[in-house]
Amino acid sequence: MTQNLLPGSVLALPDQAVQRLIKLDNGDAALLYLHLLRRNGLEGLPWPVERKQAALEALQSQGMAPRELSSVPAAPIPEPAPPEYALEDITTALSDKASTFPALCDEVERRLGKKLTANDLKILYTLYDYLALPTEVIFLLVGWCIEEMERKYGPGRRPFLSQIRKEGFAWARQGIDTVEAAERHLQTLARLRGRGAEVLRLLDIPPRPLVEREKNYIAAWDAMGFDDGALRAAYERTIMKKQSMDWSYMNGILRRWHEKGLHTLAAIQAGDRDPRPVQAAPAPSPAQADREAQQAREDMERMRRLMEQMKKEG
Repeated sequence: MTQNLLPGSVLALPDQAVQRLIKLDNGDAALLYLHLLRRNGLEGLPWPVERKQAALEALQSQGMAPRELSSVPAAPIPEPAPPEYALEDITTALSDKASTFPALCDEVERRLGKKLTANDLKILYTLYDYLALPTEVIFLLVGWCIEEMERKYGPGRRPFLSQIRKEGFAWARQGIDTVEAAERHLQTLARLRGRGAEVLRLLDIPPRPLVEREKNYIAAWDAMGFDDGALRAAYERTIMKKQSMDWSYMNGILRRWHEKGLHTLAAIQAGDRDPRPVQAAPAPSPAQADREAQQAREDMERMRRLMEQMKKEG
């Protein structure tokens, strides 16, 4: 039996808000707006952080959500701190003939081109003993950190052990604790590095370093499986709607296609249609007709100004 929506459980939306949501053409933004009306905050919304962030930015762009509101989740419960290894612990580990730790230290010293300090050895032993990363995985970790440092800052630059430690903890959180998993992860990172330059080209953006938020978007699109044609189509729809590149808006388009299982240009052209039958709309009221007429005049005026600007630039 259908449950009635009783007074107190019904949300009322201003007509202006409805018009802005329709123009925004973003389903996640509309759902988030309803959630904000109901909860006056982001608590209780079981979406991934990236999805909440994109919807929130879309609302903020229309003045429909406060700028100080953030989708960043509450700080997680901190992980147990690793043990504070004493110098005696390191000395014992280095003198253990059955341990691979001495060979690990020698190889890391060779790759970094320096003698490891006592603090460096403690950090390295944290990766080896506390995180229990295999020696081969730590070799791959150190090599990747060196490669990234040289790529960013030039040949000969080497990372600090504290930077390697941070990346090592990130690997451990992702379950990258075998050689096979590490190799797959490095292949993904290398592919995404090249993919970033390809995506910038598809978006008509001159080559430049990506900011972290752009890297996250591109990584998500890559994981969803979109090809170049799909990304270009989403970009063109974004430009048609927003008149400029809008990463969160484009991400919303791609998320909807992903939910429909559309990941290639051919699939999008064949399947991105509303399956619901078209129904005749009721006749508008006089006030609504006036608003629609005013909106049409504003749209025409905006289009006229855009055409004039294009002629001047041409």
